[in-house]
Amino acid sequence: MKQTIKKTARISLLTALVLSNLSWKAIPTNETNPPLLTIKGFTFQDFNRNGKLDPWEDTRLSADKRIEEIIKQMTNAEKAELLIGTGMPGIEVLTGPVGDSKQGLVPGAAGGTAAFERFGIPATVVADGPAGLRIEPTREKDSKTYYATAFPVGTALASTWNKTLLEEVGKAMGNEVKEYGVDVLLAPALNIQRNPLNGRNFEYYSEDPLISGKTAAAIVNGIQSQGVGTSIKHFAVNNEETNRLTINAHVSERAIRELYLKGFEITVKEAQPWTVMSSYNKINGTYTSDRKDLLTQVLRDEWGFKGIVMTDWFGGFPGFESIQKGLSSDVVQQMNAGNDLLMPGIPVQKKALLEALNSGKLSQEVANTNVRRILEYVFRTPTFAKYKYSDKPNLTKNAEVTRNAAAEGMVLLKNEKNTLPFADKQKEVSVFGVTSYAWITGGTGSGSVNNKHTVSLLEGLTAAGYKLDKELVDLYKPYAEKEVTADNLRKKSQGILALPERLHEMKMDDAFIAKKAASSEIAFVTLGRNSGEGGDRVVDNNFNLATEEIEMLDKISNAFHAKGKKVVVILNIGGVIETASWKDKVDAILLAWQPGQEGGHSVADVVAGKINPSGKLTMTFPMKYADTPSAKNFPGFPVANPKDVTYEEGIYVGYRYYNTFNIKPSYEFGFGSSYTTFDFTDVKLSSPTFNDKLTVSVTVKNTGKIAGKEVVELYLSAPSKTIDKPKEELKAFGKTKELKPGESETLQLTLSPKDLASFLESKSAWIAEAGIYKVLLGASSLDIKKTAEFSVAKEITVEKVKKAFEQDSKFTELKP
Repeated sequence: MKQTIKKTARISLLTALVLSNLSWKAIPTNETNPPLLTIKGFTFQDFNRNGKLDPWEDTRLSADKRIEEIIKQMTNAEKAELLIGTGMPGIEVLTGPVGDSKQGLVPGAAGGTAAFERFGIPATVVADGPAGLRIEPTREKDSKTYYATAFPVGTALASTWNKTLLEEVGKAMGNEVKEYGVDVLLAPALNIQRNPLNGRNFEYYSEDPLISGKTAAAIVNGIQSQGVGTSIKHFAVNNEETNRLTINAHVSERAIRELYLKGFEITVKEAQPWTVMSSYNKINGTYTSDRKDLLTQVLRDEWGFKGIVMTDWFGGFPGFESIQKGLSSDVVQQMNAGNDLLMPGIPVQKKALLEALNSGKLSQEVANTNVRRILEYVFRTPTFAKYKYSDKPNLTKNAEVTRNAAAEGMVLLKNEKNTLPFADKQKEVSVFGVTSYAWITGGTGSGSVNNKHTVSLLEGLTAAGYKLDKELVDLYKPYAEKEVTADNLRKKSQGILALPERLHEMKMDDAFIAKKAASSEIAFVTLGRNSGEGGDRVVDNNFNLATEEIEMLDKISNAFHAKGKKVVVILNIGGVIETASWKDKVDAILLAWQPGQEGGHSVADVVAGKINPSGKLTMTFPMKYADTPSAKNFPGFPVANPKDVTYEEGIYVGYRYYNTFNIKPSYEFGFGSSYTTFDFTDVKLSSPTFNDKLTVSVTVKNTGKIAGKEVVELYLSAPSKTIDKPKEELKAFGKTKELKPGESETLQLTLSPKDLASFLESKSAWIAEAGIYKVLLGASSLDIKKTAEFSVAKEITVEKVKKAFEQDSKFTELKP
């Protein structure tokens, strides 16, 4: 049965991400050097070569006026061409022959928009992805290489809880996007981690929409500060990979608005991304790319989004089989919904769109609106400005950014008797686990990056001056290489849809491990997990440890503890795994995530105490998978080939569920230890009653002996007379600077009316109830340090909206 799910999931894999090592065909460029016109001392380009100055060629006019003149002149065929992407070479592997696909100037990019020489409109380029720019490093008849930086994955970046740092990461990403000639990075991805098995959770940020939105907004602001665009994705309710092109998610309007849209709302309002990518799935029976309530009513009318909406690659097609049969997506419905650009674009869509324009089935008004938005986007791009990109981004500086960000995102889950930091460079260290030597930079699919080199844990510890057990290294290195080679051959034989699998651990007998325990001072054991686009993870041997991993941990722990030595587990993973059954066997656990290309250095920085870990979990680690509120409704039904998934848990996702229903986790949301200690004091509210806003201030003092940073998490417990509510919800957070021992910093956190409100479907409004609200300030969702209260004198209707997302099936939502 599991095999059937896996197979189905793979069939629905997005091509744009994994099509590597293909030959690219460049768009012919006929725009070279149009004639020049000189009028009253001003020089203009005569794009259409008619010997006169047309309004769109007059750079003295505003962009809006020039765009309106272009639209007036465009034929239906030209409009259809602009509204459909330029395709992607190699997609025939999955779709069968679909006609000509053009590749823009940047090989390995995911697609782009069409050029129109007569209007001076160039072809623009969009490329993946969330952990850094994804382009081909090598090109035909070109000796140069075009490597990009592999940044930490989404879960690692979000775990920093540091908006300033995240903006710096964004700037570094934007530098590479711009200098490699790309206009839009198809990132960040901020879907809610509804279930720990989602194969793409490594790209996403959190089970909580505030963390997701604030993290994405910071990264978007950083990237777009470089003059290039972003595409936040996948809008919306795209929370699994199994049958993702067709799965129908049944969700209440309240859950959609409070959880699954909230992060997107924050990002749109705080960062105005250039583009939004609609997702594959259906919501309550209708594809997201067909939903006007989602793409126009909510996104544009309620939130004020100004950019373009593009489909995910082949969004709106019911699986690749439909493309192979020559069918089209419902292009008219997609355009009417407010989906401006259909990606990657295939001829059958263009034909359907042109027929709809010629027959009047698609109105000129709608087409012109969508065309206008795309032209507004084109006018903003570096390509339109004829930016002379260097093909030489600052890879050295960006490597430093990724190294620091990865270290700050690492979460110290356990540290008995100050096992870490371990700074003794004279005593021997044993490094176990195949992943220590075959380090995982990031997940696969569009979230992967073609970087030059990944620093393994072995390399990181060696460079930091640690004395490693040579016999162990000499055994593991060839073994790891053999395992990686075998895995690469497996993936090659399975084709571009192959998903990553766990590498097998090396067998070692008790006597050999006992010898290492006698000669080494400490053992580092890396446990690795990878996943990728197009398939979800499974419980056995993935979420749970494999038998061979448990045996390895048992043997190492027993041998080293018998000699009074310590054992440290390094988790090189992208998402949640089970920890409760084995965490007591080891002395320290460092959650390193998939920390990008400099990961080995970043781990060594934390292990040595050069950097004090300050990462906090942005998701819950449950005691067991069955504790997950969506466990019985993931990935959907029928089990062998899911078509429907019901979000019966409603708003009770992650800590909202665990805290409200008193389910004990292994590690709670917001948790993360440090090498030092902190105290929270002097909590002050700006007012005892809430008016337009309320400010909460708190002083954080480093009471330990090592410099470090602390995160302050503000949770709110609201009255629940008219509607059920979680026990508490994260409403604000802040991170201190690095505090020296004894040093303090006062943080101020602000609450707005909407932070107090819940969505009442019966009133189609965000309502803040009258009554007493409790502020909880903590170092995690369960480690609350200080509390305070304020009152709301009378009910506040924060925002009235139009009804949306009508349900297509009835189900009973979970309530406390």
